[in-house]
Amino acid sequence: MQTSSNYAAPKPALSIPRSEFIALAAALMAANALAIDIMLPGMQEIGESLGVEDENHRQYVIGVYMAGFGFGQLAFGPVSDRFGRRKPLLAGLAIYVAAAFGAAFAPTFSILLGWRALQGIGAAATRVIGVSIVRDVYGGRQMAQAMSLIMVVFMLVPILAPSVGQLVMFFGEWPTIFVFMGVVALVLTTWTTLRLPETLDENARRPFRPKVIADGFRAVLSNRRSLGYTLASTATFACLFGFINSAQQIYVGIYGLGAKFPIVFAAVAGLMAISNFLNSRLVGRFGMRRLSHTALLGFLSVSAIWFSLSLAGPIPLPLFLSLFALAMAQFGWMGANFNAMAMEPLGHVAGTASSTHGFLQTVGGGLIGAALGQAFDGTVTPLAAGFCGLSTVALMMVLMAEGGRLFGKGEAAPAVDAASPETLGPGTDVV
Repeated sequence: MQTSSNYAAPKPALSIPRSEFIALAAALMAANALAIDIMLPGMQEIGESLGVEDENHRQYVIGVYMAGFGFGQLAFGPVSDRFGRRKPLLAGLAIYVAAAFGAAFAPTFSILLGWRALQGIGAAATRVIGVSIVRDVYGGRQMAQAMSLIMVVFMLVPILAPSVGQLVMFFGEWPTIFVFMGVVALVLTTWTTLRLPETLDENARRPFRPKVIADGFRAVLSNRRSLGYTLASTATFACLFGFINSAQQIYVGIYGLGAKFPIVFAAVAGLMAISNFLNSRLVGRFGMRRLSHTALLGFLSVSAIWFSLSLAGPIPLPLFLSLFALAMAQFGWMGANFNAMAMEPLGHVAGTASSTHGFLQTVGGGLIGAALGQAFDGTVTPLAAGFCGLSTVALMMVLMAEGGRLFGKGEAAPAVDAASPETLGPGTDVV
């Protein structure tokens, strides 16, 4: 396993407080969630404005973005391992901004999809490099704690974004949503430019040559633990993507919530945020495995109950919300921990590892989630079946990663208390 002795943290050009570092990393990764969830209230208007007759085809606004986001990660990982984190990140943010403004003026649905794919490519830098800078600085349970705090902020976006999108549309039509995204991304670009230090030391950079890049991907794909948790993450995130694709059709079409849709959507996302916060408080005591494995078993159990009930007939809204919220609350104990355990053995190729992990999670999860969305038939049964089947796959992948057993103590206790250091600098690269 790579340790801090051979993957040392650099002395950043700008030393910033730990709290600001986590907030900035969270904001970078939240730019992706913003680009997805803020669209939900406007999808019907986009379809009507640009002549998209099939309601399921409107989901392509999310699907093509996820495709660009997934494939873009394959490039940004190796590039950031070679040239450092700052320059590729700023380039990705510039693409994101340009695509957001371009989409606002798209005259046809096809051109809009092109801009959305490009926006996804730009957003790929925020995900890959966001995770990489955290791995540059932290390892083990400390990384899980940091990622949990990041996920708390990250989950605030799904809570607020649909309502923000609805509010923005009170002042204009659907293009206003893209203008808003572009402005937010400009602010984030400025913050990154002024405050983010370079976290990858010159001595840790890898040559940008095909053989070296291939060796990096091989290191990721040949590591049983990393690959297992990456595939488990892919399966669980496919559930989330499937729900996002179908959310408006379920809440508005089946249950008739209308303008209340963003409020209900936010309530479920709020439970996920609370779950992530609890994970950040508990992971140092109980460990990543015990928390995430318990959550996965709970997620599978709830999904099985939900699927069984859906086969018996329509599920009343209160029961649906109870089961769905209980299932989604488990994400906070799975996502951050699965990501940390997938990245833990691969600090020496953090950018490539993050890109491979992100590509598989996003493209695989996005494609499966899109299939779940396209399977929508006016009931919640296809989505419930997907949750049940995918959580079973995730359990199989975790068992593969852990050699057939759950709840092990595979990670060492943190060497330094998670509350320190208060600023980034030498010595913060702890495993």
